[in-house]
Amino acid sequence: MTSPGTGAFRHAGRRRGVVGPGALLLAGGMALLAGLVSGASVVGAAPWSSREAADGGADGVATASAVGPRPAASGRERPTPAAVDVVASPAQPVLIDMSIAGPDGVTLADREAGLLSIAVPTAAGGDLVVVPGSEPAPHPERRVRTIRVEVESGLEVDGELFAATVMRILNDPRSWGGDGSMSFARTDGDAEIRVVLASPDKVDAMCAPLNTHGDYSCGRYGHAAINHTRWVQATEEYLQISDITTYREYVVNHEVGHLLGRQHVGCPSAGERAPIMQQQSIEVAPCTANAWPFPDNPTS
Repeated sequence: MTSPGTGAFRHAGRRRGVVGPGALLLAGGMALLAGLVSGASVVGAAPWSSREAADGGADGVATASAVGPRPAASGRERPTPAAVDVVASPAQPVLIDMSIAGPDGVTLADREAGLLSIAVPTAAGGDLVVVPGSEPAPHPERRVRTIRVEVESGLEVDGELFAATVMRILNDPRSWGGDGSMSFARTDGDAEIRVVLASPDKVDAMCAPLNTHGDYSCGRYGHAAINHTRWVQATEEYLQISDITTYREYVVNHEVGHLLGRQHVGCPSAGERAPIMQQQSIEVAPCTANAWPFPDNPTS
């Protein structure tokens, strides 16, 4: 693990708000991103649940972190596709390398997660902007947990894509509804759970009095506050043993888990899959990385 430091692995970023509609289109191996979120409303004092985990629900209880620099883009080029036979053949799935970065360093996986830049400012605009729109629970017969997604103003994030990623994760069969107990619906009104993407300084304030050191996220006071730097970079250890998308799935499930009453647990044994409530942002080893409460559930 490495010490957090005051400016380690961060650099000043452009300060652009979330202001217009956005969509990610993946078709035929090409990705297009356009626009930002529209119709957002600034949050003042939003309601929250009083329930929190007995351990405080934060990943900021250690004095050191596994923060590390984002690996450089691979620079690999796509191979030239072979000529297509004139005889019709069954359609084959197009495989897209989500780790290939564009000139700005943003990969397809980053864009899918809502990132418009890999800049990681320590502070942003300060206001929390609700992502407009709603999404019904895929299993309304279960207990429905309502989710409101918010993004701090000034972060270069497409809120609609971030919200879509959050809901994809939470309604995955391997997430908290994997035991058949619950399903998640998104709203832009009052909600049981708020999932907030915010700068390190804002997360520190939202998680206080727990000290998240500018490096960690937390789940308490009814909000899962996701540290924007971790959303962009994950941790050095995690990228060595897994990938950025898996880390993003982990941090959403872990912090929402605190709001569902789950406490931190340790690695059960070397080589075993880490429990979702293990503090994997601090250290995964000697376990292996895991992003899900019910990782063995089928996904289709």
